[in-house]
This record gives sequence, C-alpha cells and structure tokens, in this order.
Amino acid sequence: MSPDAVLSLLLIALLVGGMLARPLYPKLPTWSLMSLAAFIAVFFGPLGVDDVPRVVNFEVVLFLIGMFSIVALAESSGLLDAFAYWFVSLLRSRLSIFVGSSLLFGLLSAIAVNDTVALMGPPLAAAVARAAGIEYRHMFLLLAFSLTIGSVMTPIGNPQNMLIAVESGMAAPFITFLHHLAIPTLINLVATPLLLFKLFGIKNEKVRYVAVAREHIRNRRDAAVAAVVLLGTVAAILANDLAALSGHPHIKNIGFIPFVAASLLYFFATSPREVLAKVEWGTIIFFIAMFITMATIWHGGVLQPLTSALLPSYSGSALDLLAITALSIALSQVLSNVPFVSLFSTYLHELGVADPKAWVALAMASTIAGNLTLLGAASNIIILEVLETRFGATITFLQFLKYGALVTALNLAVYLPFLLLA
Repeated sequence: MSPDAVLSLLLIALLVGGMLARPLYPKLPTWSLMSLAAFIAVFFGPLGVDDVPRVVNFEVVLFLIGMFSIVALAESSGLLDAFAYWFVSLLRSRLSIFVGSSLLFGLLSAIAVNDTVALMGPPLAAAVARAAGIEYRHMFLLLAFSLTIGSVMTPIGNPQNMLIAVESGMAAPFITFLHHLAIPTLINLVATPLLLFKLFGIKNEKVRYVAVAREHIRNRRDAAVAAVVLLGTVAAILANDLAALSGHPHIKNIGFIPFVAASLLYFFATSPREVLAKVEWGTIIFFIAMFITMATIWHGGVLQPLTSALLPSYSGSALDLLAITALSIALSQVLSNVPFVSLFSTYLHELGVADPKAWVALAMASTIAGNLTLLGAASNIIILEVLETRFGATITFLQFLKYGALVTALNLAVYLPFLLLA
C-alpha cells in the first residue's frame, strides 16, 4: 500500500473516530477536528501549502459567508421569529402544529441554509413544544428531520447542494432542483410528521397558540434590510437561471451572488460588526479544511474501488441513479454528507457525468442521508448541542437511528419514483 493510501486511511479513521468519540469531548467542535485533518494532510501528504488555493472552492466559501450574514441579520432583527410564530399561531391542534412546524422548518431551510435553521430553530421548536404540550425530544427530532428534507429542493438549502450546483455545471441549478425535487420534498414534509406523530404516540388535542408577529420584531430597520436582501438574493438567482435557460447573458458562478448581496447589507445594517460576529465562522473553517482533507483522501485512492464497483460507468440508467443513491446514503454516514459530496463530485467528473439527474440524485441522497444517523449531517450535531446545553435533554445515537431509519426509508420511497420515472 502506498504512503498516500495509508495517509488517506488514517485521515478517514481520524474523522470517523473523532465523530464517534465526540460525546466524550463535548467542548471539541467538529470544525477543529477537520482542521487537524487538514494540517496532517498538508504536513505529511501530497498537498503542499501552494496547492491550497487550487483545492479550496472559494465560490462555496463566499456563498456561505454571504448567506450566513443575510440570515444573521434576519434572525437578530426578529424577522425570522416574527414569521415563524405568526405561522404557528394559525394552527389549532397538535397534529396541525406538528405538520405545520415541519413545513415551516423545511421551507426556511430551503432558502436560509439548513445549518442556520439548525441554529435558530431550537428556541422556536422549544416554544412550540411548550405551547402544544409536546416533548422537547420529539419536537427536536422533527426539527432535525424536516430541515434536512426541506433543504433538498434548492441549491441554497445546504452547503453540499451549493457544491453540487457549482461542480455540476448545470445551466439553471435553482430551476433544475425545483423541477425534480420540489414536489417530493413537499410530500415528505407532510408525510414525515404524520409518521412521527404516530410513532411518538402523541395525542391530538386542540391548542390555541396566540402570537403577534410585530411583537417579535426587535429592529424594524434591520428586519426591512434583511427581508429585501434575502428576497432579492433568491430572486436574483431565479432570474439568472431564467436568463441561462433562454440563452441571455447570465452569471456562471451563482455562489457569489449571496456574498455580493451581503456586501450591500453590511453597509445598511445597524451594526455591521454584530452581523459578521454572528456568521458561523466555525462552519467556514470546516469547509476550507474539508476541501484540503478530501483532496488528500481522494488522491490516496482508497475509496475508488467501492465507488467504481457500484458505479463503474454512467449511462443514465435507473441502476446508475440507484447506485449513486446507495453510495451517498452509506458513505455520508462515514464521512458526513458534505465531505462525501466533495469527494464523489471528483469521481463523477472522472466519469464525465454531465446528466443533471445524476447530480440531482446525488444532492437528494447525500442530504437525506442526514436523516439516518446523527453523524450523517452537521445540522444534527448542532441541534443536539443546543438540546443538551439549553434544555437539559438529549437524543442518543440509537434513538435517532430508531426513528431515522424509518424516516429515511419513507423519504427515499417518495423521492426515487420522481427521479427514476421523470
């Protein structure tokens, strides 16, 4: 075995072992583990310091900084809370609140990045749980599952989708994602809470939850700025997709759009420094380190035998799409979904895959993989940390898997027919 292959296996063992041992070291953030792996990759591996700019995808990095900035202002101003509480106050029973919360968390994650919803969602989930008489653990599990599902249907819903939108080269990623994934995503956002409501044994009773939206707005100016910039960003990406489809001049690197929009927001925000302070810089470090680490792992050649065994070539058949799905679900549990997508995108490029359905299948499966185990998505870890530190409750690995296996099976049963029969 070559030294590069040995290093690749050691890096995989470090990441997997570190994630499994993380409950023993709760103060050790996930991004610091990835940063250690990146240091080892550069210090001992085939990559040198001069190779870092080549392997780091700065479009994805700037996309995250831009989206985190926009959503940070929307959250700190009270805009997101006002909308969320108003939405939930329209519902009148535990079942309708449960289903409505799933739609709310899912739709928010589709436009505001799932990791961000994982950060701002727990207080809302807790408030709804108290008002409706639902256990914290049950509402937090719904939050984890629904924000993962909702983020599937847009390229700005989660980091791996943005990475896929960039790597695939598809002409209109926003429209392509919505075309293939919007309907099954909405179905899953309703079917999943119905399943969980039954599994949790929650009794359906009438609930009257009153909320006045304006009471949650803490800064009207910032709320207005955040609303304009957030809606403008989504509109700009959609307009750019339409221009691409019609053959008009358009922006090829759509990941830069949120950052450019945030550049305007920094000037008009009441406190720009506070906006930057609320950016999830740990996530930014995680991604930069991840690109370095995954380039080293792929260079070692230890994962190629598995990927080539299940997907030796790509012809666009149903079996090929199923192979992409199986690899995504399995390997995302080992590497987590974003690192897996970073690696697998390289393999699809080696196969010369340009079919949008292949890339959409990768987006769907790698994201839904987060519903299988706690390790499948970073958003699960974020929610777990908030549940333990703020609310004195927890969700064990086996508890999550118990419900996650059924939820993932349901989600795939809905998504796959839409992809295979389209």
